[in-house]
Amino acid sequence: MDEIPLPFQLLLLGCLLVCSGFFSMAETAMMASNRHRLRHLAQQGNRGARLALALFSTTDKLLGVILLGNTLINAAAAMLTGYIALAVFSAEKWALEAGTLAITFCLLVFSEITPKVIGATYPDWITPRISYVLTPLLRIAYPVIWFVNLFVVALLKILHLTPKAGHESPKLSPEELRSIVLESSHFIPTQNQAILLNLFDLAKVTIEDIMTPRAEIEAINLDAPIEEIHAQLATSYHTRVPVYSGDPGNVVGILHQRRLLAALVAGNLDHDEFKENLGKPYFLPAATPVYDQLRFFQENRQRFGLVVDEYGELLGLVTLEDIIEEMIGKFTTTVPEANIDLAWDEAGSVTLDGGRSLRQINRSLGLNLPLDGPKTLNGLVLEHFEDIPESGISLQIAGVRMEILQVEDRRVKRIRLFHPGQDGIPDQT
Repeated sequence: MDEIPLPFQLLLLGCLLVCSGFFSMAETAMMASNRHRLRHLAQQGNRGARLALALFSTTDKLLGVILLGNTLINAAAAMLTGYIALAVFSAEKWALEAGTLAITFCLLVFSEITPKVIGATYPDWITPRISYVLTPLLRIAYPVIWFVNLFVVALLKILHLTPKAGHESPKLSPEELRSIVLESSHFIPTQNQAILLNLFDLAKVTIEDIMTPRAEIEAINLDAPIEEIHAQLATSYHTRVPVYSGDPGNVVGILHQRRLLAALVAGNLDHDEFKENLGKPYFLPAATPVYDQLRFFQENRQRFGLVVDEYGELLGLVTLEDIIEEMIGKFTTTVPEANIDLAWDEAGSVTLDGGRSLRQINRSLGLNLPLDGPKTLNGLVLEHFEDIPESGISLQIAGVRMEILQVEDRRVKRIRLFHPGQDGIPDQT
């Protein structure tokens, strides 16, 4: 080493610092890279991504080649710094101490902190490119790494930390996928993001959550006079209407109004022809998951079902449009009342019908009313009081203050909600 001129020794030291920085950057970039993005690039034919995934399949050997190179280079740099210090400062006692401080500073700045920051900042760009270098280095140094790993594996066994064979990136849970979608607002339009979030919730939603309650079903009484039936058909906003006999819960068929169009135009509709055009009703349990019902509708080419409880009592109805709206949100419909959006007024309050769905209220008003019990606002209030309340009574549920405006037929007909933080109603009862 004494025969090598000092300028060349300094140049060699600089090269060692650069090589050490490369291994530090490689270690950080490889560990911080997005495995799912690399897998996507590999499927598109990116050779660097395929090499990176191959390296990840043997993580112990990947870390071995990086740390082996880094350790050897740092040791060589420290030794070379000692020679340079002795050459520059001769036999001064403080020469080695000065060299140690100098090489420590250089290693920290040029070989550790700066490369690691670069690797952590651009991991997905760096990883496929450095894989072209690390792959042949791993093949060359494989015998040494294999020998070193014998001691590593033995030590891990003693500590009961034996790693599993191979390496796979952890699978993402639905909650983690949901977080990724929420954090991707810069790349996904707001409307598309809302649809994806609704799809994550679809597995937890049942038919009972989205059905039209029995009290709001428009149905036709088969026993009514034909004139009354004719008038009801003329003013109906629905193409499919349940038909019952006597009791509204006794549904005997489903009417598709297009089948009666000719008779309605001709004015010769009678009970016999009305009955002949009734389709067989389809009943489904209230606890059916929405996603399962969507697949059933798709496979059987149906669009309409009547929801019943465990005793067979009619609870409501659900349509294919209801499920689609649960996924993509409300869209234009021919029913006038369905076009009414829920929104706070200037005073920070809103007046609602007690039959409103809690899911719809939470989604439209940004509230967090509990959904694990009753499905409607009326049911939530009745559960809170465990009795039929009187008009004028106020309460607070999940931080939302409410005032009961009208009670009719043993149900809360109208109720006013106040935006959280708003004043103006009496204390909680």
